[in-house]
Amino acid sequence: MSLVKITTYYLEMLNPEQLCSVPPGDYPLRIEQVKIPSPEFNRFFYRSVGGDWYWVDRLNWNYEHWLTYLERPELETWVAYCSGTPFGYLELELQPNNNVEIVYFGILKQFIGKRLGGHLLSVGVERAWAMGAKRLWLRTCSLDSPHALTNYQSRGFQIYKTEVHTRDMPDNPLGPWLGAYN
Repeated sequence: MSLVKITTYYLEMLNPEQLCSVPPGDYPLRIEQVKIPSPEFNRFFYRSVGGDWYWVDRLNWNYEHWLTYLERPELETWVAYCSGTPFGYLELELQPNNNVEIVYFGILKQFIGKRLGGHLLSVGVERAWAMGAKRLWLRTCSLDSPHALTNYQSRGFQIYKTEVHTRDMPDNPLGPWLGAYN
């Protein structure tokens, strides 16, 4: 473990017209809501997407914790598929005052660079506005994918706050499964 300096960026979108949408391209895509809460599925994405980017906060959650989190009516999980393979997900949470947070968003490593993340984010933003949002917001940090902040800003999100803090972090990302980098 090492003490790491982390910059957290808070971004928001205040108007649906700010969205700079990305079309799906020539890929056979399907994006759908997970209607039956599945801790296994969300944990799979959390670990598989976040393993390369130091997503560690939920790794100690047990099944009951995941289920309680996912069963809340204000939370929606959306999953994107390419040729039948799930490649990305996002969690949207309706919050007080009609704020919608994109709590988690990401795609699997082998799909990065194909503009699929931009399309999935575009669909997620459209869904957030359809939920009755007056404001969309999210946070990302310097430990996330180098494409994350650019993708958010390219879709129309604007930084409204930046924080710098330090935190004990593993020396290397944990990877999508145990021993991935050993």
